[in-house]
Amino acid sequence: MRIALALGLCLLAGAASATPRSKSDAKAEAPAPVKSAQESYRSRLNENVVTIMAGRPNGTDLEIAADIAAVLDDGENLRILPMVGKGAAQNVRDVMFLRGVDMGITQANILRYFAKSGELGSNFVNQITYIAKLFTEEIHILARPDITDIKQLDGKKVNFGDEGSGTDITAHLIFEAFGITVQVVHLGDADAILKLQSGEIAAALILGAKPMSGLATLKDAHGLKLLPIPYAKDLENDYYPATLSHDDYPALIADGARVDTVAVCTVLVAFNWPQDGARYQRLSKFVDAFFGKFDQFFAPPRNPKWREVNFAATLEGWHRSPLAQAFIDRAKAAGQTAAKGNFEAFLAQNAEANAAPASDADRANLFRAYLEWSKGRHSN
Repeated sequence: MRIALALGLCLLAGAASATPRSKSDAKAEAPAPVKSAQESYRSRLNENVVTIMAGRPNGTDLEIAADIAAVLDDGENLRILPMVGKGAAQNVRDVMFLRGVDMGITQANILRYFAKSGELGSNFVNQITYIAKLFTEEIHILARPDITDIKQLDGKKVNFGDEGSGTDITAHLIFEAFGITVQVVHLGDADAILKLQSGEIAAALILGAKPMSGLATLKDAHGLKLLPIPYAKDLENDYYPATLSHDDYPALIADGARVDTVAVCTVLVAFNWPQDGARYQRLSKFVDAFFGKFDQFFAPPRNPKWREVNFAATLEGWHRSPLAQAFIDRAKAAGQTAAKGNFEAFLAQNAEANAAPASDADRANLFRAYLEWSKGRHSN
């Protein structure tokens, strides 16, 4: 009897455990976890923060990143964190491999260098995208009083900045383009100037947006001078012609004189993240805000270098971020629609003074002429 009763109880228990629970029972017995206020804040904050790896504290690229943060700040909806980095070359490595880095400011010639060297992988060109071309940075060659031509540096000691830096790579590329072999020294800019003044080195290549504070505020130059860099054919793909003046560097360039040099273009780059990922979504928020508020970068107190920036300019040989390209395509379409609207108004207002186009072809030709006229007005 006891055995039968025990067996019956076991069967009932087994049946009860096998009976499916209703959704209401499941909710009642296992409530979904509720995020605390602190966890919700942490999640919201991280979803809307984008980082930019810039350069050293006294560099223009860090000022540019700080401008971006100031203009785009939208509380908890979007926050930009500029990061103090180690220069253009390391910034590319950080974008590629360092956790938490969304974007970085580098140089176009450094991108080409990594693509050619293969140092960052054979698929590097497809893994890096650019958001926008930014400003230019001028190349300064500061030399001893007895040096008057870059070719006179052959065989002499020349400072290339920190080893492995963007300045170091650029210096190697520049001197290779002229077939000049030098004894490379790796010093900081301030130490290099002291070594120049003491005669221990012949020159120093310094890369940065003019006027660089360390050179512009130089009081006693001890006869140091800035050497001209000819715009050689081998430099045309990666560099732009540029000039330095007395207003830029009063202690180094005579009043009314100028020194021809070359400049490199800086670029805002990002990793080519999958479009269904969280990193891509954060970049999407950034791109919409960056291009949508771009006119605010031209007003004081933003860095004057913003006036050089054309966000629609292309970087030949590289993939633009799909997010940036989509925004630019929308802007172009909207601009064309507005231009056509203005054109129609133009025709209507001038109907009496101007004969209407005789055909669709005439109308298309007239519209193209109108666009050229309009472009000329905006460029003046």
